Amino acid sequence: MKRYQVHPSTESTPIWSTADVLTDFTFPWENRAAPLTEFRALWDAENLHYRFDCVDDDLVLADGQSVKERALGSDRVEIFFAPDLTLKPYFCLEMTPRGDALAYEAAFYREIQWDWSCKGLLIDAGINGNRYTVTGSVPLATLLELNVLKPHSREFLAGVYRAEFSHKPDGSIHSGWMPWVNPQTERPDFHVPASFGVFDLIG
Repeated sequence: MKRYQVHPSTESTPIWSTADVLTDFTFPWENRAAPLTEFRALWDAENLHYRFDCVDDDLVLADGQSVKERALGSDRVEIFFAPDLTLKPYFCLEMTPRGDALAYEAAFYREIQWDWSCKGLLIDAGINGNRYTVTGSVPLATLLELNVLKPHSREFLAGVYRAEFSHKPDGSIHSGWMPWVNPQTERPDFHVPASFGVFDLIG
């Protein structure tokens, strides 16, 4: 199982240059090169901090009345957390370049509770030319309450993903799916145990 080391943050605001960088996001279900996606995470006594930096030459941003409509129709980055690989339950954050954050609880397979909210979640996002950045933090107390992070443990299950949409010539939208861990499924699917890795809180 893939592992990612989350280094400690020694400053009041994360110094991202001290974080390990994940760049191994691919299109497992397509034969094409993936645009650059960088993920970083740090932790301190209170929070897990994370950051996505994405190159996107064809940004798709959906309008809608609800966060759900805007998020599911847009380019976005995603983090899933799970107490164990039964995925009963697991918890999902899907975040857009505009800063919409769709949070939901689910149980394998795709039994989704849309009314869940992630206690203490903070999100910031911005677009600069052909790049966008999403940063956020989740309280460690929330991960403990959800049983994702166990008492006296410094590791937990997490999935990291990018939804990379693009405009087709006919005006419709192509949906591309980029996981950190290739789940080896026949069709695009992040909602399976094989798409998760392990985050280690080190230091």
